[in-house]
Amino acid sequence: LPPPDPLDLPLRAVELGCTGRWELLNLPGAPESSLPHGLPPCAPDLQQEAEQLFLSSPAWLPLHGVEHSARKWQRKTDPWSLLAVLGAPVPSDLQAQRHPTTGQILGYKEVLLENTNLSATTSLSLRRPPGPASQSLWGNPTQYPFWPDGMVEERVLNLQGRCAVTLIPCPCPTDLLTVPPGFKKGMDFAPKDRPTPAPGLLSLSYLLEPLDLGGGDEDENEAVGQPGGSRRDAVSASPCSTPLARASSLEDLVLKEASTAVSAPEAPEPPPQEQWAIPVDATSPVGDFYRLIPQPAFQWAFEPDVFQKQAILHLERHDSVFVAAHTSAGKTVVAEYAIALAQKHMTRTIYTSPIKALSNQKFRDFRNTFGDVGLLTGDVQLHPEASCLIMTTEILRSMLYSGSDVIRDLEWVIFDEVHYINDAERGVVWEEVLIMLPDHVSIILLSATVPNALEFADWIGRLKRRQIYVISTVTRPVPLEHYLFTGNSSKTQGELFLLLDSRGAFHTKGYYAAVEAKKERMSKHAQTFGAKQPTHQGGPAQDRGVYLSLLASLRTRAQLPVVVFTFSRGRCDEQASGLTSLDLTTSSEKSEIHLFLQRCLARLRGSDRQLPQVLHMSELLNRGLGVHHSGILPILKEIVEMLFSRGLVKVLFATETFAMGVNMPARTVVFDSMRKHDGSTFRDLLPGEYVQMAGRAGRRGLDPTGTVILLCKGRVPEMADLHRMMMGKPSQLQSQFRLTYTMILNLLRVDALRVEDMMKRSFSEFPSRKDSKAHEQALAELTKRLGALEEPDMTGQLVDLPEYYGWGEELTETQHMIQRRIMESVNGLKSLSAGRVVVVKNQEHHNALGVILQVSSNSTSRVFTTLVLCDKPLSQDPQDRAPATPEVPYPDDLVGFKLFLPEGPCDHTVVKLQPGDMAAITTKVLRVNGEKILEDFSKRQQPKFKKDPPLAAVTTAVQELLRLAQAHPAGPPTLDPVNDLQLKDVSVVEGGLRARKLEELIRGAQCVHSPRFPAQYLKLRERMQIQKEMERLRFLLSDQSLLLLPEYHQRVEVLRTLGYVDEAGTVKLAGRVACAMSSHELLLTELMFDNALSTLRPEEIAALLSGLVCQSPGDAGDQLPNTLKQGIERVRAVAKRIGEVQVACGLNQTVEEFVGELNFGLVEVVYEWARGMPFSELAGLSGTPEGLVVRCIQRLAEMCRSLRGAARLVGEPVLGAKMETAATLLRRDIVFAASLYTQ
Repeated sequence: LPPPDPLDLPLRAVELGCTGRWELLNLPGAPESSLPHGLPPCAPDLQQEAEQLFLSSPAWLPLHGVEHSARKWQRKTDPWSLLAVLGAPVPSDLQAQRHPTTGQILGYKEVLLENTNLSATTSLSLRRPPGPASQSLWGNPTQYPFWPDGMVEERVLNLQGRCAVTLIPCPCPTDLLTVPPGFKKGMDFAPKDRPTPAPGLLSLSYLLEPLDLGGGDEDENEAVGQPGGSRRDAVSASPCSTPLARASSLEDLVLKEASTAVSAPEAPEPPPQEQWAIPVDATSPVGDFYRLIPQPAFQWAFEPDVFQKQAILHLERHDSVFVAAHTSAGKTVVAEYAIALAQKHMTRTIYTSPIKALSNQKFRDFRNTFGDVGLLTGDVQLHPEASCLIMTTEILRSMLYSGSDVIRDLEWVIFDEVHYINDAERGVVWEEVLIMLPDHVSIILLSATVPNALEFADWIGRLKRRQIYVISTVTRPVPLEHYLFTGNSSKTQGELFLLLDSRGAFHTKGYYAAVEAKKERMSKHAQTFGAKQPTHQGGPAQDRGVYLSLLASLRTRAQLPVVVFTFSRGRCDEQASGLTSLDLTTSSEKSEIHLFLQRCLARLRGSDRQLPQVLHMSELLNRGLGVHHSGILPILKEIVEMLFSRGLVKVLFATETFAMGVNMPARTVVFDSMRKHDGSTFRDLLPGEYVQMAGRAGRRGLDPTGTVILLCKGRVPEMADLHRMMMGKPSQLQSQFRLTYTMILNLLRVDALRVEDMMKRSFSEFPSRKDSKAHEQALAELTKRLGALEEPDMTGQLVDLPEYYGWGEELTETQHMIQRRIMESVNGLKSLSAGRVVVVKNQEHHNALGVILQVSSNSTSRVFTTLVLCDKPLSQDPQDRAPATPEVPYPDDLVGFKLFLPEGPCDHTVVKLQPGDMAAITTKVLRVNGEKILEDFSKRQQPKFKKDPPLAAVTTAVQELLRLAQAHPAGPPTLDPVNDLQLKDVSVVEGGLRARKLEELIRGAQCVHSPRFPAQYLKLRERMQIQKEMERLRFLLSDQSLLLLPEYHQRVEVLRTLGYVDEAGTVKLAGRVACAMSSHELLLTELMFDNALSTLRPEEIAALLSGLVCQSPGDAGDQLPNTLKQGIERVRAVAKRIGEVQVACGLNQTVEEFVGELNFGLVEVVYEWARGMPFSELAGLSGTPEGLVVRCIQRLAEMCRSLRGAARLVGEPVLGAKMETAATLLRRDIVFAASLYTQ
């Protein structure tokens, strides 16, 4: 038989479990599948399956049947799927109801959920879900920030300004209107027991009171019991029982009755003064400290000072504090306790510092103390998950704008060195951060002593609507003694002249002794070198002699280590290099220094260890000398700081930056000079700068006093200058707030935040905004007064009364403007010479004629001594003598000058007038003897000669003035500002034409002929004056009064012109890219969108961008490749285009100033560095100090990283990859050697 067909065999396919495998069984009636067994199956990895099938087993691939190798299944079209909408978030949830004792579930209750559809791109609420884990630290430029504390806007006043409505306080979330549309007055819905309603509101209970609405009154009378009569008597005595007056409508009738019931408004009480800054007495001891805090979050090996204990008490209450104390007083104790408190509460703390070096030092200190500490700087990110994060203030600002989720867990933000807010370039960052912090974050401010600490704390308190406790102490843990050192002569080389002792007393005796010693030294110098005394500072040889003698003296007195503050990098290096013969270390110290240097420099590559600066510094350090300034390599600066803190550096030559922040005290501080160059000019040290640097003298627990020495290389400084510098008040905290494009764009992209609100809350606007509550109350009172005023009658002849009032006000204002311009002009002041007749108008005299006797000048303006006509006084009281200004001005009072004529006997007086006291300059000039008249008048002021007759010169002048006044009652002819004084200003010419037009209108007014004119004019004037004051208050409360508002509109116009925002203010793609930039946002964005960078190689891009971060000016040089030269020209062209747009939009910065911010001096250095040149060879390419080169390259790497993120945001992967490559090329060797503090 033939073999059976496979279909004829008794086979059955059986599925094995859920694995998808099948088996053939030769059993009749076998099941179709087996029960699942083993672990549940998992889908194989698609990538592995594809590799196994197609790559590792090519036999699977068809060799010839290509048409079957790729198949496509046509998708069935389903248009309705496009209309599918994601389901709405669940609006409610079920909540279990449990028995309070047993916890048994008794039932379920439906609870409505809030904020179910929030996201980081639509909401500022802390209830929004967190973003991706990759963005939890830095946030994202597309995310919204969290809602800043204190940004709650009260729009009531704006609403009142737009429509005549009155709002009543109400617990409801919305404000209820009380005036129906079309009605003149409103209704009062207040409780019945409220006294008289406010003017303009009708009491509903009062209107319904006379109506008998039922029998409830008797019961009420029985329950309450009204003494002195029944309810009916009280009703009959009410004004409603009086006869009804005739009225045209029921509404008017009710209003008239209500107006009789409303009593005259009482004088408004001044609003209670809000006190947000609470001064704390830092001298009162805290005896019950350990009873109030039995288990402190942190304990020190020493007993905290009084001011530290008081700060800790407030931290335990979760209060915000401002601690102002001298350098080395122990402000860090407060920060340490806040960090420990956050760790105890399982929350987070951010510690901000003004400079990166200080951040690194604090990271080491806090890590040794707490352990759980992280560091975030521009190029380093260590332990970002730690409970305490240390960063610069700029990084915290970026995190706030980007909505970082770190802010959610934040309990404290510690601002160290708050007086850095005075920095013109970076001070605005502090204000932005303080304004943008959410309300759950408490603030700790640490600062040197400042005179306006209370004012600054009051600003923050008003901003955050919370009290700030100000703890300020001026005591030093180690008192200071200040000396003068005059030279290295044999007599004075060991002598220091005490100028200011430890108790703060200034010793003039010591000052004069120093002057005498200096004179003797100068005279010997003159005998040797001729009579000419040297006034210069001397050269390096003289410096070397002075320092050798001073340091020898200090060494014998055991007053080392010493910090020498020199205000020039070059002089620091010169002075340290000149002391070649000085060796201050022992052999054991030399060994320790050598080992430490070897250990620190081992992390550098071989050629970097042989850098001239490294070798020179190593030689200096071995002898106990050190140099510290911005031109030193960062790793060398850290080596110097660490050796100094160990006491191995005996003499340190440093610039001012060494005194910033970190606590590295010395035994003695020496000032090389008391003058410094601040970038524009040479000046004396400010008291705050001197105190900051002098505070480095005196080590707590080691020295009884600190010594401060001022070198007098030339002449001894003036005593007044020394007194001012040593004992003057430190500089006040001043706002450096300014608008930046980054700030504007970051706020414009969030609908709920306005740039105007940021400006309104800045420290610069604080003086004008702190009285806003008083302005609001005054506005409410004026609104009430205006509602209670009777409307003036303007019918019949009085129909043009409002126009007449307006014409008079405008004419007076125009005349004042013209007169002010005359007084500011040269010709106007020339005409005001002795003998000129003028019209005087001030508080004492109203349009009285006078003649100028003498002209003198003080520091601010000119003063004119003038003889003026007046009435014979009836009494000796000068108030009775002053003529009253006419209450109601008629046309004769407004047009021209209705001159004052004495009603009785004519008298005269001599007064000193300011330019604003003269209403007009006449064409008349009298011949007067001013000196004789003044002498006679002053003589007659004495009681002895009071009744003497005036001299003939006085009588003649008075008679001439009186004759002029009688001959010209409307005023004598005056000097024409255009024809006589040659004032061609447009405003003066147009003002004169407008004044003549107004005079014609005033003369033709009809209202002045009405007998009711005076009374109705006074009513109108009162109403208009109240309205004018209300407009002024509204202006002060509105955005229009902001000082920076015009500049804001100009900058928004720049952004609109460049295409960063549209007409509606919505931020476009270019604007979002600019938000991601840390600096030069417009220029970088324009370069990116112009494709100016995409065609260049990574090292060329880095070299070009160095022009944006380099701070040392200089030319790019001629050795550059053509691509770089063309790139520089293109960058300058783009900058010029942006500058021209800024000028066209009205900004003050010129095109040259904007382009001048670019410095291409290090282009070649950066280009060669990015190409791999060793750092030792870079020194020959530029004369820039090594430390500044390193700083430039570090900032450049940060800029490349921000550009990389911006390129990814735009969707430019090629440029993003190039920026990543550029950052990698820059980050190598000594430039990016890890900080010693982080190891």
